[in-house]
Amino acid sequence: MLLDVRDLRVEFRTRDGVVGAVNGVSYAVDAGETLAVLGESGSGKSVTAQAVMGILDSPPGRVTGGEIRFKDRDLLTLDREERRRIRGEKMAMIFQDALSALNPVLSVGYQLGEMFRVHRGMSRKDARAKAIELMERVRIPAARERVDDFPHQFSGGMRQRIMIAMALALEPELIIADEPTTALDVTVQAQVMDLLAELQREYRMGLILITHDLGVVADVADRIAVMYAGRIVEHAPVRGLYARPAHPYTRGLLDSIPRLDQKGKELLAIKGMPPNLLHVPAGCPFHPRCPRARDVCRHDPPPPLYEEVGPGRSSACHFWKETIGE
Repeated sequence: MLLDVRDLRVEFRTRDGVVGAVNGVSYAVDAGETLAVLGESGSGKSVTAQAVMGILDSPPGRVTGGEIRFKDRDLLTLDREERRRIRGEKMAMIFQDALSALNPVLSVGYQLGEMFRVHRGMSRKDARAKAIELMERVRIPAARERVDDFPHQFSGGMRQRIMIAMALALEPELIIADEPTTALDVTVQAQVMDLLAELQREYRMGLILITHDLGVVADVADRIAVMYAGRIVEHAPVRGLYARPAHPYTRGLLDSIPRLDQKGKELLAIKGMPPNLLHVPAGCPFHPRCPRARDVCRHDPPPPLYEEVGPGRSSACHFWKETIGE
C-alpha cells in the first residue's frame, strides 16, 4: 500500500472554541490508483490532504490522533527535515488556486527550476533546461520562449498546467490534487483532467483527487470517498457509487448534477447548510438535512462504515439498505 491514512483527527483551536475539522478519517491509495475525495466546502477534504502533506497551519491546526503511513512509515513520527525530504520527492500537491500558489514576482521557469536546485543540487542552467522540459511535458506552447514569463502572463488553464509540472518535477509516487479544475471552463477542465490521467498512467503514481464535483471524477477515479462534517460517510468503487449510492448525502450530491434528460425541470438540491463544526448536531451530523432522518438518526451517532454494503463498499448510515435499494 502506497498511502494508508488511519483514524486521522485534526482540530483547530480558535477564539470561539475547538473545531474538529477531521474526525476519524481512514482511506488508502495504491500505486497507479486514483481515489476521489468528495464533499461540500468545509467537509474536511483539504484539511485531510494538508495533514497528509504536513503543511497544516500550526497553530491553530494540529493533528490530534491517527496515523499517516506512507510505504509503511508513519509520517507523523518523522522529524521536520525527514518530512520535508519526502514532501516534493515522494509526495507532491497541486493546489486549488494556481495564481495564489505561484510567486507573482518570480518567473515560472525559476520556480520550476527551484525544485531541481534545492532537491537535486543542479546548476541554474541545468535547472532551467529541466523547467523547459517540464513545460513541454504538460503541453505549454512555446515553452522555450515562455520559460521566463511570470504567472500573470498565463491563462488560468496554463497556470494549472504549470502547477502540475511543478508537482511532477521530482517524479513523486503520490500526487494530491486539490480542486485542480476550480474556476476553469468546462473545456479546459476536461483537458486538465485528461492530462493528469495520462501522466498518472505514464508514471504509475497514486493520485488523490479532491473535489466537490461528481462530474469531474466519473471517468478518472477508481474509488470514491464521500466526506461530510469531517467524516467519511461512504466509500465505494466509482461505478457502484454512481449506480447505487448507499448514503442519503451521496444520493443528494448525485441528484443535484444537471442532466440533459431533465431539461426544463427544477434542479434538485440538498436542503439546508453544512453544520457549524463548533456545534455539530447530535446523532448523525447529516440528519437536519436528510429526507430519511428518524429518531435514531437524531440521537445515536452514525454507525461505523458498514463493510457488508458490498465488495469494497461501506456506508455510515443506519438505513443504507433503503437508500441503496431505491
